[in-house]
Amino acid sequence: MIRPAVGALLAFAMGAALIYGNAYIERGYSAWVLLIPLAVACVGVTVRTRAPVLSLTLGVSGILLDLVVGPSLGTALVLTDNLYAAALYGPAKLARWLFGVTATLSVLAGALAAFFGEKIGYAVVAGVQAALLLVVPVTTAMVLRQQRDHARSERARAEQVALLAEFDRQSAISAERNRMARELHDMIANHFSAIAIQSTAALSRKDLGQETVRKIMESVRENSVKGLDEMRTMIGLLRQEGEEVEATRLRVADAETLVERSRQAGMSTTFEVYGEPHELPASVDLAGYRILQEALTNALKHGDQTASVRVDYVHGQVELTVDNPVNGHKMGLPGARAGVVGMSERAALVGGRFEAGPVGDGWRVWARLPTTEESK
Repeated sequence: MIRPAVGALLAFAMGAALIYGNAYIERGYSAWVLLIPLAVACVGVTVRTRAPVLSLTLGVSGILLDLVVGPSLGTALVLTDNLYAAALYGPAKLARWLFGVTATLSVLAGALAAFFGEKIGYAVVAGVQAALLLVVPVTTAMVLRQQRDHARSERARAEQVALLAEFDRQSAISAERNRMARELHDMIANHFSAIAIQSTAALSRKDLGQETVRKIMESVRENSVKGLDEMRTMIGLLRQEGEEVEATRLRVADAETLVERSRQAGMSTTFEVYGEPHELPASVDLAGYRILQEALTNALKHGDQTASVRVDYVHGQVELTVDNPVNGHKMGLPGARAGVVGMSERAALVGGRFEAGPVGDGWRVWARLPTTEESK
């Protein structure tokens, strides 16, 4: 891009060449006098981007002086750049005002030519020439200004879209981290809580027979193996692409396995199913299974070694209820204190309801999960 100062020098050299080539109207002034208004207009070229209003002022001053001593073609051509710069770099209101003024001057020039020349051809020629010198630079600048503003707005819109995409990405990452945290908590807490309770019992009791200790160790081993298997399954799901495979799907129908596991851990658990069991959506199956798993884990850790599990299949819904008495003290087992929060989140994610709290002398976990779209 040519710098304004260099452009001003080139414009002055071109105008001077036109003047000394007799491209002006003779009014008795020497040719060097015509260089003064040309120089004034060219000074406006040097500040065309930094001070467009000043550039316009110098251009208008130069052309008015040129009309007195000339006029010359060179100064008129430099004025077109002053008008263009003012309309492009100046305030938007100034561009609209210049368009109105230059259009009016072009029409006025045609009318005066017709009046004094007494021929319609003079009016057409004068009007076209005035429009070329005055209106065209302004309209060209206005078109470019509009395109520039449009490009700026599109860039701003693209930045906003990119920002929203980044927010969505961060939200997706956060949601996925929360989901993984729930899965890890529910997966590990059940097995390792049973291991902790059984090993504590084995270490604290000195009167246990060899057969009893053997059964406890078998249960500890089974919980360890199952915990490791579930961890491997989850790692495999994280590494693979696509949807979760059916072979790794956890179901509410497998609740009896959870009950049996709690019995092996030393808790007396009853299990009842009401209604006709039927196929549930994968998300509901997983949420229900994990809620039952976490509720039994909490009963094992904080309860009184007894619990009851009930699964009710009703039209469009499945209800899960786990009741257990509370022994009035905590066993000091480590935990993230995130079980109830995780169960509530799981129910909410599938459009269900969840409640957990004291009922009488015990604690109840209750969840109602929709099994069809209509019931959500």
